[in-house]
Amino acid sequence: MISWAVTFLIIAIIAGVLGFTGIAGTATQIAWIAFVIGIIMAIFFFFTGRGSPPS
Repeated sequence: MISWAVTFLIIAIIAGVLGFTGIAGTATQIAWIAFVIGIIMAIFFFFTGRGSPPS
């Protein structure tokens, strides 16, 4: 989720520089939502003990 947030943040920055304010605002909101969901999931998995499978 954090990688999606970074991707949409980069899209928002590029769109803002090019003058597409509507797209930039939407991409910023999507990035914020993805970031918050990613942080909530990370905290949840930290407390429940779930992690990546052993290699």
